[in-house]
Amino acid sequence: MMKREEARAKAKELVGKMTLEEKASQLRYDAPAIRRLGIPAYNWWNETLHGVARAGTATSFPQAIAMAASFDEELLQQAADAMATEGRAKYNTYSAEEDRDIYKGLTFWTPNVNIFRDPRWGRGHETYGEDPYLTSRMGVACVKGLQGDGDYLKSAACAKHFAVHSGPEALRHEFDAKATKKDMAETYLPAFKALVQEAEVESVMGAYNRTNGEPCCGSKTLIEDTLRGEWGFEGHFVSDCWAVRDFHEHHHVTDTPAQSAAMAINHGCDLNCGNTYLHILKAYQEGLVTEETITQAAERLFTTRYLLGLFDENCEYNDIPYEKVECREHLAIADKMTAESAVLLKNNGILPLDRSKIRTIGIIGPNADSRSPLVGNYHGTSSEYITVSEGIRAEAGEDIRILYSQGCDLFRDRVENLAWRQDRISEAVIVAKHSDVVVLCLGLDETLEGEEGDTGNSYASGDKTDLALPQVQQELLEAVCATGTPVVLCVMTGSAMDLCYAQDHADAILQTWYPGARGGRVIGKMLFGEISPSGKLPLTFYYSTEDLPDFEDYSMKGRTYRYLTSEPLYPFGYGLTYGKAETVSASLDKAPSLEEDFSVSVELRNTGAVDVVEVVQLYIKNLDSEYAVPNHSLCGFRRVALPAGESVKVTIPVQKEALLQVNEEGEFVADGKKFILYAGTSQPDARSEALTGVKAAKMEFEI
Repeated sequence: MMKREEARAKAKELVGKMTLEEKASQLRYDAPAIRRLGIPAYNWWNETLHGVARAGTATSFPQAIAMAASFDEELLQQAADAMATEGRAKYNTYSAEEDRDIYKGLTFWTPNVNIFRDPRWGRGHETYGEDPYLTSRMGVACVKGLQGDGDYLKSAACAKHFAVHSGPEALRHEFDAKATKKDMAETYLPAFKALVQEAEVESVMGAYNRTNGEPCCGSKTLIEDTLRGEWGFEGHFVSDCWAVRDFHEHHHVTDTPAQSAAMAINHGCDLNCGNTYLHILKAYQEGLVTEETITQAAERLFTTRYLLGLFDENCEYNDIPYEKVECREHLAIADKMTAESAVLLKNNGILPLDRSKIRTIGIIGPNADSRSPLVGNYHGTSSEYITVSEGIRAEAGEDIRILYSQGCDLFRDRVENLAWRQDRISEAVIVAKHSDVVVLCLGLDETLEGEEGDTGNSYASGDKTDLALPQVQQELLEAVCATGTPVVLCVMTGSAMDLCYAQDHADAILQTWYPGARGGRVIGKMLFGEISPSGKLPLTFYYSTEDLPDFEDYSMKGRTYRYLTSEPLYPFGYGLTYGKAETVSASLDKAPSLEEDFSVSVELRNTGAVDVVEVVQLYIKNLDSEYAVPNHSLCGFRRVALPAGESVKVTIPVQKEALLQVNEEGEFVADGKKFILYAGTSQPDARSEALTGVKAAKMEFEI
């Protein structure tokens, strides 16, 4: 791979030929051409959260939170590599047509490694969940897949939003997220650090909010001291879109656009998504910014462009053809990810559906035959969409009759007519009564949970006010369950919902997330048993918001499985299969120490009659440190295939850093000597044990 030193030298030489005005012009996301130097225009803004987004046709993978539920780093890296390939294919063909507009470049503002600390946050489904270790592992895999291991970067990934950013969406332009040094180091920053130091992510994006008083896109603490100073980040830093404008318009830490531009660039923000850097030259004229600072930012940006091979006619990725877009290989990866991400929350034996006992299936619900809940937000366009209804029909075949009712609108009636609403629910009840089993598809979509002001939810906050299903859907759920017909509930959301009623009354619950444009086909196969569910929850499902602290409180106390004091509805790491896996034994390969990493060997047995895939999970708890998290922390995981009636042994590495604790100053310290390490297919908590009937193996040791 081209060394950064070589790319930096080339960038320094090229930028050295520019005038001050030309240098300043290159600090915008929509950088213009400098024709006298042979520099084409370049738009830095592109997205590939779960497939190349907003640039036409592309392979549609499940939403990020769904991919996190797979607990499969290797598969996520393959998916990210496919995204980079399609991004290159588009860039090559668009550039040949001299189309260098937005969403046509190779700098992808992905992944989002913020911590999903509160299920009300609308953008939580863009993340990899609530746990910093899982987020780190999945984030590193995504970056490695996007950037590749060739002579040049295949594409440039971006760790966002730095830092401490997870709502409320409606206040993000003015909000000050206050977090202790301990919470910062223990929860909010580990994933960013891993992406910088392990994956060598090329870019970092700042958040809209302030963190502990400083606007994130102009924070000396975050950008200078932590990112570039402590972690040694050498890539470029980009603002979130129009975030620098918030400095003077909403945060009121500056008075003018020129002052805001100066604050951002002086603290290391090289690239402005927005228009405030149009005032860079005015800031220079007012003595707020030096030419050396402008030059440094331009050099960092051109270093990235050289690392991408954008000035090399012989770049190894220049020949990737447009035919790679939505190719069969990439679609297969998307299907596999959908299969691995669905989480079976409840099953009284109704699943998998038995064709020999079913004559009629009732398909009900606003998400059953809708394309919208397939794709989440930040999505591209698929050449084909397969809804859950279509997937079930394809699997049911000719011998099973399908009855259908939408039942209700997603959120509220499209016409303000109570009779229409009652008629739809009445129809659903009739369908249920005339069916042997009902597949009820409820949930949300990007218009109900998403980003404030986003293209899918313009000028509205995407946060949820509570965890309940929309009222009309709850009414539909209760009416259908009251018929007595067995109900399989498919929940299509990107976040945790209050499923208490469904847990008590539905026969099975399958959390499908936003499964990708063609996800309905895989869900259909899963319902009929061709695929066994194997996903695990990457976040806690609570009973209600009464179990949660205030949304604006960024303290981790009482949040996520590591700090939770109440019982969850469904715990982090939980998920059933069609088999029955038990932990036979678990052992340490050697005595753990602070000197080197160690491993844990775990033997599982599938006592069921169905071949399954399970996720072995390791959790560690420090027993005698005052700085330990209240519960336990994920420190390793591995997917393992378990044939029916057989046992399999797997070895899982554990980083020595898992033995460290974070003190009140945010320092990782060796404190406490007694530990318990748990191994199983879920968390070592009472609720997981009650739901699965399986205990985690326990290993006690001292260091």
